[in-house]
Amino acid sequence: MNKAEKLKAEVAALPDSPGVYLMKDSCGKIIYIGKAKSLKKRVQSYFSRQLDSKTQAMVARIAEITVIPTPSEAQAQILEASLIKDNQPQYNFDLKDDKSFPWVRISDERFPVVSICRRKKIEDKDKARYFGPYTNAKLLHQAIKLIRRILGFRSCGKMPGRICLFGRINLCPAPCIGKISREDYFDIIEDIVLILEGKSESLIRKLSAQMAEKSKQRDFEGAARRRDQINALGSLSVTGVSAGSNVELEELRSRLGLSKLPLRIEAIDISNIFGKEATGSLVNFYRGLPDKDNYRRFRIKGVSGIDDYGMVKEVVRRRYSRLFQENLPFPDLVIIDGGKGHLLAAAEELKALGIDIALASIAKEKENIYVLNKPRPLRFKEGSPALNLFRRIRDEAHRFAISYHRVLRRKKLIGR
Repeated sequence: MNKAEKLKAEVAALPDSPGVYLMKDSCGKIIYIGKAKSLKKRVQSYFSRQLDSKTQAMVARIAEITVIPTPSEAQAQILEASLIKDNQPQYNFDLKDDKSFPWVRISDERFPVVSICRRKKIEDKDKARYFGPYTNAKLLHQAIKLIRRILGFRSCGKMPGRICLFGRINLCPAPCIGKISREDYFDIIEDIVLILEGKSESLIRKLSAQMAEKSKQRDFEGAARRRDQINALGSLSVTGVSAGSNVELEELRSRLGLSKLPLRIEAIDISNIFGKEATGSLVNFYRGLPDKDNYRRFRIKGVSGIDDYGMVKEVVRRRYSRLFQENLPFPDLVIIDGGKGHLLAAAEELKALGIDIALASIAKEKENIYVLNKPRPLRFKEGSPALNLFRRIRDEAHRFAISYHRVLRRKKLIGR
């Protein structure tokens, strides 16, 4: 497969979800950063339509594309602006130069105001901090509303003498009536800055440490507030699912002895009732997020009776022989729902196909994790990031398999 074909195959496998994409040249230098409501559709558009001369020149230099999925397009915009500021890509000159895009402004006051403005002031006396610019004002307003709901901040132009509506509904910590100290308010502002700089994970780690300390001090109300903020920040973090998606993947790589971070994981589950209407499901996760555009269903055709191992083999054979034939990239890890026997069945089929993919399986009862290169099952500490990720993927595969099985049973009963 030549470089162009490899790039095209990688683009075809991108998730159909919001996020940021980074285009790099042959030296690994970032030449363009963009955001998208659908990463797959947006990036594919660069290779499937007529382009102006400037964009053609950029596309000709692309050697690698990296994507960062986000839970929403609004968060993708925040991350895009932060990455452009840090990397200054050659082809992002519109966003770097256009002064009409909106900015987030944090004023230089005793209790700073957070606001959205159209133009960045350049006067020496203006010591406010600016973040941006952002390309879509509507998405920016959505993001700021969410940040305000999580953390709260002052937005009034002049400090009132009594608490306002925002203070009463906990969207402002009400410095106007002395409800919060200047030190604690500045701590909130720095938390907001972390989000605007695309560092939500750093903020979640900080809040997690505070939550543990509050619990230790038996300040359960303060600990609960940090917990609620952490949960809400899941919709703003780069990973979306949890603050520790990178931690989950890193722990998984380490414990399973993988050669690289398992960014794309597929999981296979078999569903049947006494061997009847047997089905297989395959779910696809990218960076800890479900990529539903790459889910697949398999009606078992070549196995009769109760033979889970044979069904696993059939699904593995049909899925990965097709990826091989179509020159599509393989996942970094395949998880089989089952025990050691299910794992060995999948491994035997991959070996017959001449395909090398990392494998693991998870048993239902004790949640033992099996891998080929370890003689004994792995046991993960309860609540560990890697186990949480395993469970999420396993449960989603099971849910998807059951839903398809029910469809087939209903069709059989009513004839359609």
